Amino acid sequence: MGSLREAAAGRRFGRAPARRQVPAAGAFRRLVRTPGTRLGLAILLLLAVAALFAPWIAPYHPTLDASVMDALTPPNERFLLGTDHAGRDVLSRLIYGARISLTVGLVVQGIAVVVGTTLGLLAGYYGGWVDEVISGLTTILQAFPGILFAMAVMAVLGPGLYNVFIALGLVGWSSIARLVRGEVLALREREFVEAAWALGASDLRILVRHILPGCSGPIIISASLGMASAILSEASLSFLGLGAQPPTPSWGSMLAQGRDYLWQAPWLTLYPGLAIFVTILALNLVGDGLRDVLDPRLRD
Repeated sequence: MGSLREAAAGRRFGRAPARRQVPAAGAFRRLVRTPGTRLGLAILLLLAVAALFAPWIAPYHPTLDASVMDALTPPNERFLLGTDHAGRDVLSRLIYGARISLTVGLVVQGIAVVVGTTLGLLAGYYGGWVDEVISGLTTILQAFPGILFAMAVMAVLGPGLYNVFIALGLVGWSSIARLVRGEVLALREREFVEAAWALGASDLRILVRHILPGCSGPIIISASLGMASAILSEASLSFLGLGAQPPTPSWGSMLAQGRDYLWQAPWLTLYPGLAIFVTILALNLVGDGLRDVLDPRLRD
């Protein structure tokens, strides 16, 4: 009975624009209508395939197949991208490094989205001291450069890939929390929320069923763009020796190892740098495409 009353109230006051779903086929057509977005999706698909099927695609093992006799071999028919100082195949290490970069982007943004969305919903909906505490934490985190704060966390936790997840996740939630808070402040005054509240709906139901869908578009856009920042931050931490530890094939650590051979073997820094650049470019292109699809202000 209660659900019927709520449905009737929804028809009376009108649903929120957030509840109107963009048809999947139409959304995909809008997403791929620009060459830049298509290029970004193609690159990400290629990286995902390489990461998933790395043991079958990589010509050599990234750490075990090493010989000092092959150290610093230039690119040739046997080693397409050359070898590093330990005689390991650079192409194989790049393919396996894609696993780490994509995993970091997904895990870190997963943590940031869960924490940031939860705190942003609570701050925007309840206001008062809850909003003051959460907004204060957000302001403190955003007062420092994210990479410096992550380095401080890593100094406490110690170097390691799993600690990178924690450090970057703690840094990345603040921007999503601020974004969600602003959306909630605008949505909680709408008629459909007031109708649900008048019908006795619980705070949890209102937040999950009525307010959260209205924030989904900005969250998805922010997460897609945040993945690029997370990958770049992981590469920076690994470059400084705080992220993935050798012999783990991380793009950042490959850059750090190659800087000692910059003039003797420039391919050691060229190819990892290109991999980072292309991945971040692809994520930004897809993020711009998602913004065009999900932002109602940019729809035709």
